[in-house]
Amino acid sequence: MKVRHFTRIAVFLGVLAGLFGVAPSVPGWAQAAQPPAQKAASPPLLPDEFRGWQRHGAAVTSQDPAAADPSNVPVLREYRFSDFASATYTQEDGRTLNVRAARFEDASGAFGAYTFYLQPEMHAEQVGDQGASLAGQRVLFYRGHILIDAHFSQESAMSAAELRELAGLLPRPEGNAANLPSFIAFMPHRGYIANTQKYVMGPAALATLGAPVSTDQVDFGASSEVSLGRYDTMSGEATLMVISYPTNQMAGDHWRRLDAALHPGTPQAANSSAGGPNSSASNTGVTVLGSGTGPGGQIFYKRSGPLLVIASGPSSANDAKSLLNLVNYEASVTWNQATDQHEVKDLYQLVLNVVILCAVLGGFAIVAGVAFGGFRILMKRYFPDRVFDRPEQMEFISLHLGEAGAGGGSQGGSESGRSTPSDRS
Repeated sequence: MKVRHFTRIAVFLGVLAGLFGVAPSVPGWAQAAQPPAQKAASPPLLPDEFRGWQRHGAAVTSQDPAAADPSNVPVLREYRFSDFASATYTQEDGRTLNVRAARFEDASGAFGAYTFYLQPEMHAEQVGDQGASLAGQRVLFYRGHILIDAHFSQESAMSAAELRELAGLLPRPEGNAANLPSFIAFMPHRGYIANTQKYVMGPAALATLGAPVSTDQVDFGASSEVSLGRYDTMSGEATLMVISYPTNQMAGDHWRRLDAALHPGTPQAANSSAGGPNSSASNTGVTVLGSGTGPGGQIFYKRSGPLLVIASGPSSANDAKSLLNLVNYEASVTWNQATDQHEVKDLYQLVLNVVILCAVLGGFAIVAGVAFGGFRILMKRYFPDRVFDRPEQMEFISLHLGEAGAGGGSQGGSESGRSTPSDRS
């Protein structure tokens, strides 16, 4: 009987726990009821359709950079490759479109991959964040952290407009992942040869570009980034290379290393940022100039803040130095501080003042009422019928109806007059 009794109690408690959503405190139940948290899957790269293009079959996806470009796997890894998707789209008129999409961890990686595959003979297109086309059938562009390489079977005047709709359907990065490297804004525009800028994040990509300095001198282990471009000068074509370091001190150290490597017979102390036979420093010490002979010929270089700028090529020394002078670092300090919202603050102060005024007036009214009422009560208690409610002040109108009836007035009417409280009707 006892066992059955306890069993019924346990079942009853379990039913109550289920009704009220309370998990029973039995070891192992909570763990079994809570499935492990799963990381949210990334949104698909390519849509099912856009602008009349219907996807033919399922998209081919992979997280292996070899699926995107087997010949440049190290380069894609330097740009922080994430995943890849490829799909074929068809139109009702029989045209086909092959789209290859590569996603990177941030917009910097997509921008760098875009510049890596960009060819000088391409024409600029208003697609995505930046785009270019080749022979009207291939369009290369990036949008956020996604790089798109699209191949049309037939050239069409609407190709760019159709791809603009595709760009609008691509997933977008969040937060700082949508920002491009800020130092590329210091690349000059005067004399720039279109489609020659390259953004580099590692030695594998730099090795394919024929840079004027080696990867060891750049030192990507110091979190450096590189931007290269070709420029037309009066004496020929020059290559401009800008290396960005996290701090001014690191840029100065690498400037001295470069200067020492180009002038092995000169003491490093003589080539410091303070000046020397092969360098000149500005009055502020921010800009440092130098020259030497590198693997590809004579190079000119300077430091401006955290930037190390190098010019090389068949151009003259004056043209190379003029090109260097176009790159000048300007520090931009941002102070994040909560600012006063004057409109909201003024409205709040007005409402607060109104509330305070109402409270003060209400307080005065209460105090005045209590004082007057208390004074009247005290006067009536200690001085009855002397200050308040005196008989001569308590006059009222009385109708002597009884007297009129007894006296037999000629008109059978009534008589009225003033009476004091001592009169009786």
